[in-house]
Amino acid sequence: MIGIDTNVLVRYFAQDDPRQGQLATRFMAQRITRERPGFISLVVLAELTWVLRSRYKATRDELIQVVEQLLAHEHLEVQDANAVWLALDEFEQSGADFADALIASLGVQRGCQQTVTFDAKATRITGMEMLV
Repeated sequence: MIGIDTNVLVRYFAQDDPRQGQLATRFMAQRITRERPGFISLVVLAELTWVLRSRYKATRDELIQVVEQLLAHEHLEVQDANAVWLALDEFEQSGADFADALIASLGVQRGCQQTVTFDAKATRITGMEMLV
């Protein structure tokens, strides 16, 4: 298994640097295989969506497509994929940030009754509660 850092995925999706974009594309096409799958951690996934949204102005629909593409890739393992699918659904429905949806989803997966926050926007997500 090969761990993949955020910057490799950013170059792969953004294609904003010709050299690194080509290297990332070749890596994803040729080096990630059934015998040697790629691993994407939750930290990388949260960073990726944040960078694509803040730096590259990716829309919600584009972010959903990126995460779905990674989850569906036959030679990638996404950490806690079930929680990521739940987070993706909350992200799509709530209007909150993907990272907040992921935080809430992981809490649910671990048996938390709620996740407390000071972020009013995050409370749109099922399981997030304002700490007052």
